[in-house]
Amino acid sequence: MPTIILKPDTKKMEPALRTKAYAFLEKLGKDDTTAGLHIEKMHNAADARARTGRVDLANRAVIFKVKGGDDAHYVYIGTWLHDEAIEVARTRILTINPVNGVAELVIASTPTGSDPGKAPRHLAPPAIAEPSEPVAPDIQPGPLEGHNVQELVESLGIELSLATDAVAANDTELNALIDAAVKWQGLALLDLAVGTPIHEVKAKLGLGEYTPDTAATADDELLRALKHPAAQMEFAFIEDNDELRQVIEGGDFGAWRTFLHPEQRKYATKHFNGAFRLSGGAGTGKTVVVLHRAHHLTTSEPKSRTIITTFTTNLADALRTDILRLDPATPLAPTLGTSGVWISTVDAVASAVLKDAGATIADSVERILGVRTTDIGSRSSGELWTEAIDIAGRELPQDLKNKAFFEGEYVAIVLANGITDKDGYFSVRRAGRGVALDRGKRGHVWAVIEAYRRIARMNASIDYHEANVIAADHLRAASAATGQFQADHVLIDEGQDLTAAHWLLLRALVGESANDLFIAEDSHQRIYGQRVALSKFGIKIVGRSQRLTLNYRTTAQNLAYAIGLLSGIHFVDLEEGQEKASDYRSARSGPEPKLRPYSSLAEELDGAATIVSGWLETGGEPESIGILVRDRGQRDRVVSGLAERGVTVRALDSGKSTTGYPQALTMHRAKGMEFARVLLFGLGDKTLPNIHLLKQLAEAERPDALLRERSLLYVAATRARDELVVSWSGEPSALLGTTPAH
Repeated sequence: MPTIILKPDTKKMEPALRTKAYAFLEKLGKDDTTAGLHIEKMHNAADARARTGRVDLANRAVIFKVKGGDDAHYVYIGTWLHDEAIEVARTRILTINPVNGVAELVIASTPTGSDPGKAPRHLAPPAIAEPSEPVAPDIQPGPLEGHNVQELVESLGIELSLATDAVAANDTELNALIDAAVKWQGLALLDLAVGTPIHEVKAKLGLGEYTPDTAATADDELLRALKHPAAQMEFAFIEDNDELRQVIEGGDFGAWRTFLHPEQRKYATKHFNGAFRLSGGAGTGKTVVVLHRAHHLTTSEPKSRTIITTFTTNLADALRTDILRLDPATPLAPTLGTSGVWISTVDAVASAVLKDAGATIADSVERILGVRTTDIGSRSSGELWTEAIDIAGRELPQDLKNKAFFEGEYVAIVLANGITDKDGYFSVRRAGRGVALDRGKRGHVWAVIEAYRRIARMNASIDYHEANVIAADHLRAASAATGQFQADHVLIDEGQDLTAAHWLLLRALVGESANDLFIAEDSHQRIYGQRVALSKFGIKIVGRSQRLTLNYRTTAQNLAYAIGLLSGIHFVDLEEGQEKASDYRSARSGPEPKLRPYSSLAEELDGAATIVSGWLETGGEPESIGILVRDRGQRDRVVSGLAERGVTVRALDSGKSTTGYPQALTMHRAKGMEFARVLLFGLGDKTLPNIHLLKQLAEAERPDALLRERSLLYVAATRARDELVVSWSGEPSALLGTTPAH
């Protein structure tokens, strides 16, 4: 049967035409002699492999037939109206880059007739003329200062005219060149522009010196070039009809899942001798790597048990949906500890462990809480801390009389160290907590903790942090007795949002072995979790940590704005090292973000109605418009306020989705999502940061809370793929920094 190879541009078609293109390619993949396909060779074509086929009466698909061994391969590059399709097919050449062996689709300068026996193997290396006398360039140094045309062409394989233009380009011109270039060439130029040495660019893209196989046919050599890691960003080999439908009819994830950057592919498939940490900014593809890695592990080890986990239910649901979009045949494990892929939040993993433990869980409860019981079926409310403070915290300083302090102290110090009595609490080190406690204050704090545990016992409940630590203790005891673990591989997405209790459980799920833990995280997006160091939980990642820096989602302009929100702020990663945002760059260009100040809420709502109405009039899917706000109350005011102004917007809650309407949601809910256009609404000084939250905290805890608020704003700004508008009424939030002209 013929093999279909796709380029990523198919998602740009209208839905009805995408469906017809899928039907055409499905038939082609079954039998390329089917009469209804109307496959036709091109006369006087630049590439004898070029063909067109009938998608419908008005549109034709452009394909290239590549014979590999006994099988035919059809490279589909898109669908156009009849005459345009003929012109495209006549003027395109599917060739091999002579420097690095990467397959490329290029435009011929002049179509030349050829026959199948003389189909082009590759383009000739370009000749670079040397000037007779040095000529001083009449341009200012640009982003590729220090690089010359010859090294770009001869070392990397950049096309000559592109290299010439790129070396002379300013920032704006280079962005335009990158957008139009062959994908790997554009990314190579982008890396060079931010200071990456050529040898590192070649390593990232898997570029080496190309040596043709003179014994192979031209088509066999081209098939090898199509499988080059850099070529796989442009061309994907489709294995079955389900995958074909997903790529043709899917959205942005459909492109990401199939067309990986070679560096992403490396981390998805590489063998690691232990735990590995992959960091990267918003939109750099960490989640896609996690999904591909889970798929790779399951495919290469069919009987293995793989867990994919994260903090929020929304993200866990999205991961479950997307892995089936990646491969509908992915085996999902029916229960924890069975073969296949188990996807859930870390808290849900803890609940599954406790449920399976039965009566033996009493041993772990006693070791963690100091009381032997199995009556732990329900989860405590965070308000129990307020009750415990009222009962036993009268002697506490006022700035410690808040549940935020006690939740942090309880998880990071008491539960993380297995403390069950006052003596244990008095002797433990409290490194990293910020708030200093003398012996007297420790005594008052412990009294509140004892009251909290006593109230919870009366309610037959434990909180989520306790559930994680108890589950971790149970798993450690079970593995010590049997040598067995619940998983072979654990993959964690958004690791920065997890607490010490979560990491204790994750370490206990899988034994220390090759490919045991794979952690994707970004300290700049920490909006929930505590600052932790993985080494404290037996997770050893020293020497096994890398960072992704290329943003695929957000335009360069929006990314620059989002990174500017973090300017001057220090972030610490899971290895207790400093994380920088300055190295991040984008592969896409777009309009500058717009800042919109208003004098009142009513005026801001008027402005929002105008902005959203304008976006709706330009076309596109309405649900690709996101209005992001700080809290639910503000979200509901936006929905009702826009309705009064004739603009219908749907509020997006946990577990729900909306189609056919713009979506209004909190910045927290937007985590893990993306929109073509985003309005950040209501970013005034009374809304962000959350003043009510900060007032409840001890002075020493406020810097970290402010850091999470700033990270929340960064997360919100990076949800925008194309257009970003930021609005506020009254004074702008101090977190926005200096307000530029608008």
